[in-house]
Amino acid sequence: MSEPMPDLADDLVLRRATQADYLSAGAVTVAAYQPFIGDPAHDDYVARLEDAASRDHDAELWVATSAADELLGCVTICPPGSRWREIATDDEGEFRMLAVAPTAQGRGVGRALVELVLDRFRTDGASAVALSSLREMSDAHRLYERLGFTRMPDRDWRPLPEVDLIAFRKEL
Repeated sequence: MSEPMPDLADDLVLRRATQADYLSAGAVTVAAYQPFIGDPAHDDYVARLEDAASRDHDAELWVATSAADELLGCVTICPPGSRWREIATDDEGEFRMLAVAPTAQGRGVGRALVELVLDRFRTDGASAVALSSLREMSDAHRLYERLGFTRMPDRDWRPLPEVDLIAFRKEL
């Protein structure tokens, strides 16, 4: 039986991304989404996942790093007016592209990033936080449910015929 990986949450540094983070953040996002995307050479979405600079310019890119400044995860916070928002109403916050490096998954990084998002929108006075997720992302769904998100089937949608997104929401 293998020993469980230690939780990283206590040693994480959560901060707004800098230009120096963009390449690593894009690579971590693609690596985290790899099991859910087709052939990267033929998937237009990979370019969006890699483009951390655009996410930070048009929304807010936040990163989780180790004390040694290794980028372990990132999330895109989509404030009102951001072109990255998809399903949030005017009084809700939204986040996208939560990504944790495969080597850091299951060690508290994703939870720390989602809690950062919740704290941010709570401070901003949002009534709730909404998000869309690929139906296949069951590990992420378990995290959202542990943090108090509930399914919102009435907001499920398909940006493309082959992409089935399901919605979650948490009251703040």
